[in-house]
Amino acid sequence: MGAWDLLLVGLVILLGLCGVLLPGVPGSWLVWAGVLWWALKDPQPLAWGVFVGATAVLLLSQAVRWALPARRVRWDEAGRRLAAYAGVGAVLGFVLVPVVGAVPGFMGGIYLAERLRLGRHGEAMTALRTAMRSGGSGVLTELFACLLVTGAWLGAVFAG
Repeated sequence: MGAWDLLLVGLVILLGLCGVLLPGVPGSWLVWAGVLWWALKDPQPLAWGVFVGATAVLLLSQAVRWALPARRVRWDEAGRRLAAYAGVGAVLGFVLVPVVGAVPGFMGGIYLAERLRLGRHGEAMTALRTAMRSGGSGVLTELFACLLVTGAWLGAVFAG
């Protein structure tokens, strides 16, 4: 598979990661489609193994999301800003403390956004709990699964 094809697959996966945080964009489906495209263009056993694993992880994350209580996420200006901070925190946490760092990074991003907005620790912690209860846990579940798939894809690409 050529460098341009890998770049395009990477852009689809990146769009999927961003799509998890944006309303109306099927983020996990885009990540899955990017891995499928890569596996079809580069039919190696490793590529198909990553694709099968990605399918299992994303299906499991959807099952967990459906098992969580149904909540509605506000997508006003504050909600978009909160999603941006949470997403950047999750990605940084995933990179700095591989895999498990995404969860505290996500929550740390929400806390930082609320601390900057509200100014006090207690109010920011209350806002963090409210955000996680009102849909943040579902978004975190889907984003964590997509980050796992992206990490597996990157590992397979660099492995050869």
